[in-house]
Amino acid sequence: ALDVTTQIEVLRAFKSVMKKGGIAGVYVSHDLAVVAQIADHIVVLKGGEVQEVGTTEEILSNAKHPYTRELLSAFEPKPREAADAAERAPAPLLKIENLVAGYGASKTDGLPLVRAVEDVSLKVEKGRNLGIIGESGCGKSTLARAIAGILPAAVGKIVFDGKELGRSARERTRDQLREMQIVFQYADTALNPAKSVEDILDRPLVFYHGMNARARSLRIDELLDMVRLPRNLRHRRPGELSGGQKQRVNFARALAADPKLILCDEITSALDTVVAAAVIELLKELQRELGLSYIFISHDLSLVEAICDEIVVMYGGKKVEDITPAKINAPHHPYSQLLFSSVPKLDPSWLDGLEQDPELVRAYCRR
Repeated sequence: ALDVTTQIEVLRAFKSVMKKGGIAGVYVSHDLAVVAQIADHIVVLKGGEVQEVGTTEEILSNAKHPYTRELLSAFEPKPREAADAAERAPAPLLKIENLVAGYGASKTDGLPLVRAVEDVSLKVEKGRNLGIIGESGCGKSTLARAIAGILPAAVGKIVFDGKELGRSARERTRDQLREMQIVFQYADTALNPAKSVEDILDRPLVFYHGMNARARSLRIDELLDMVRLPRNLRHRRPGELSGGQKQRVNFARALAADPKLILCDEITSALDTVVAAAVIELLKELQRELGLSYIFISHDLSLVEAICDEIVVMYGGKKVEDITPAKINAPHHPYSQLLFSSVPKLDPSWLDGLEQDPELVRAYCRR
């Protein structure tokens, strides 16, 4: 759950301490690129059984078991196909201008005492996706909550589908709430553990659509089919589901509203690589079928690159750069350069050979 710049320093610290102290370690992770930087040997587990054992070089370059090869292929999701410029909608679905949001209130000017988001402007076109990346604490999730109206913005303008929205969810119509949904990072806390999957999906169908019991039952079956979950899971509670299944229920609940835009806040960070890749492919498929747009917030740059048409880099609560996936390897802002250069590679020697501008790193650490 660490952003890539923090992750690199943690890995370096681990390697240094273990090397100096002659300490052995067992590193448990679903991130193959991270494991490759610190492990001499890798054991691949699935279903409680060892599938393959080998040196790091052997596993990465000559994997024998199909599941290991699946893990390796899932590390780099298929890039999103760019839409033709002529197909783009002339008017944006969402437009944000000079948004300021944070916590606490100043007695003098009424602005937040802690400004987590400061003067951010962005737009999302219909049927297209925007990625928002940056280190932990840079304001990504606060921005998503301000867009959704969960945390009212102090300053700024939010225009959705041609209409200006109230800054608070309480100031928005039921249709405006329905058309913009948010899927949270941790399904364990987003789903009521005392309710069945049926009850969880039932609520938005009543609240937004006023469906009767029979119509709701049929729609729940459709929603489970849409997110590739067996219908017999409808009577289970979240504690009886896997992490990937819970996140799919979380997503099905958002789809129950028939939204136009879904805010995805780190929705794959708690999932293993294969499950995360499957979720991303599901989002792409649903977008093609339903004409959805996404705002995708993540630490995982490869996932953002795989699903987003444009990427916004945030640092210290501000937007520092707009990048298209085609130019992801040539960022202009110093922080963007540091961020993209810190993405681990499936190469055991990558961390030792990583060279970053010392002044850039020192400036980042001072900040």
